[in-house]
Amino acid sequence: MAIQFGRVVPIFRIFSVDKAREFYLDFLCFKVDWEHRFEPDLPVYMQVSRDGLAFHLSEHHGDGTPGSRAYIYMTGVEELHREPTGKTYKYNRPGLQQ
Repeated sequence: MAIQFGRVVPIFRIFSVDKAREFYLDFLCFKVDWEHRFEPDLPVYMQVSRDGLAFHLSEHHGDGTPGSRAYIYMTGVEELHREPTGKTYKYNRPGLQQ
């Protein structure tokens, strides 16, 4: 049997659930698939997705590293770029480079 890999789901460290929701849901139009906390006042671990792309977001110490990156190979970059361009989001003003 040949080796075959499935999808990869990066884990990104977050420090504020509210800021993460603002960025991934409001600005980038992802949706929350699920979220988990061991208790109500403990860190969140959740999955956000959009059109088959998924990220895990974690407040847990040691999950992910601030400044991590993921390269996403896709089509429709210009179309995707048009979506957030008209939104006012003070932490990011995306541009396109050749």
